[in-house]
Amino acid sequence: MIGFAVLFGLLAVFLAQTWLNNQEAARMRSLEAQHKAPEPERTIVVAARPLRYGEPLTASALRELPWPQAALPAGAFGKIADVTAEKRVVLMPMDTNEAVLAAKITGPGQRATLSAVLDPGMMAVTVRVNDVEGVAGFILPGDHVDVMLTRQGEKNSAATGVVIENAQVLAIDQLADEKADKPSVVKAVTLEVKVTDGERVALASTVGTLSLLLRKAGDVADDDSRLVTTADLGKTTTSKSDFVTIAVNRPWKNERTEYSVPVEHGDAHAAALSRPAPASD
Repeated sequence: MIGFAVLFGLLAVFLAQTWLNNQEAARMRSLEAQHKAPEPERTIVVAARPLRYGEPLTASALRELPWPQAALPAGAFGKIADVTAEKRVVLMPMDTNEAVLAAKITGPGQRATLSAVLDPGMMAVTVRVNDVEGVAGFILPGDHVDVMLTRQGEKNSAATGVVIENAQVLAIDQLADEKADKPSVVKAVTLEVKVTDGERVALASTVGTLSLLLRKAGDVADDDSRLVTTADLGKTTTSKSDFVTIAVNRPWKNERTEYSVPVEHGDAHAAALSRPAPASD
């Protein structure tokens, strides 16, 4: 019993000493972290008040804030003098304390033109609209739309189809401010498109009427679209259906009658209906 007591006593002393050593090491690491030299900082130019598209940049509209050296955004300016040394104009709206980046303003001496906000490889094309075709004026710069073409055919027939999908709106009339939030009826909507899409829009405007479909914010998926004609106007679109043909033979009358039966997609009876019917009345 004495031997066991000595053994357990030594084990308890060893464990207590180990725990104390770990606590001391953790305390020393904490002290070292507190006394560690702070991360170097530098200043960054930010907006002192809300800035809008086309507004000239002046020293009164900017201010400098301290910023960690390791977290500087690309295209940032360190001094107000670097921005105002030559005339620059706002290309993208900025809120208070938002960093002024080179991509959001023009180059030295440049004007705030629409060409400066186009992405590489993209073009701008304008679509003429009215209060209906322009979605009642609710389309604003920064929205995404689909462009539809409606044209008349022969024998009083007409068709509508999507010409381009998911085009970004650059401007409405002469307004290119993405912070605009009030709907207004406009006569023209300028879109950012690829060259081939611009050609489609230009050709479509000569053969029919163009209309816009406003997309939900953040929706960039391409929807499956098809040509809609006047023959589709009287059909319901609540569910997709196909038609299968059932042939009924009457040998004693030397007759054969075919019936078209609508079948819903996924219907359990679709396979059965698509099989040839027995030769009976």
